[in-house]
Amino acid sequence: MNAYVGELERTTTFKEKIRKQPENINAGLLTYPVLMCADIIIHNADKVPVGKDQEQNLEMARKFARRFNHMYGVEYFNMPEPYNFGEDLVKVPGLDGTGKMGKSEGNGIYLSDDPKEIRKKVMRAVTDEGPQQPNSPMTEPVANLFYLLELLSAPDIVDHFRNSYNDCSIRYGDLKKQLAEDVINFTTPIRERIEENYNDEDYLRKVVKMGAEKARESASKTVREVREILGYKPF
Repeated sequence: MNAYVGELERTTTFKEKIRKQPENINAGLLTYPVLMCADIIIHNADKVPVGKDQEQNLEMARKFARRFNHMYGVEYFNMPEPYNFGEDLVKVPGLDGTGKMGKSEGNGIYLSDDPKEIRKKVMRAVTDEGPQQPNSPMTEPVANLFYLLELLSAPDIVDHFRNSYNDCSIRYGDLKKQLAEDVINFTTPIRERIEENYNDEDYLRKVVKMGAEKARESASKTVREVREILGYKPF
């Protein structure tokens, strides 16, 4: 065995899931890091595009790769590192005021959402009654909105709303309207490209076929070489 039940049970994602859904604790929740690791190391990847919430799972992938190398006295698997286009990994908070933004949580904005849907979602985002004292600490829902603002808005806009929060003059409706427009400005080129590709069936078939061929070639090479390391005779 290369992965142990005890270490899988200690992962943050597993503990969080069983806390949220105690009636649906299944093997899929427990073995997710193993499946993620398999997806990564079957191509012997160096860089993996993940967010902050997947950092622990990626660390486990390195652990499993390192363990395999140690068990069989080889330096075969690379140690995959997280990759994004910035300096730090990002965890985007959800619009419900807690946790991360995600499809399973039902609190997300999708890159394919049109402007009307984005405005609707953002305007429903959880807030609070507003600051009662100057320079009050932010509640989690409000801090989440400001974090989204920092990710997508110009620094002067962030400063404006932060100052209005600190002097208790903030209007959350104005903040949400601004955030919605900044989300739209960011996602519109991506959504337009998605729609363009979605309607080009020839292009989609080409991409799927090319991706499958490249993945099959890469995965087959890894499986073949790992079998040799394990001592299986080729056939």
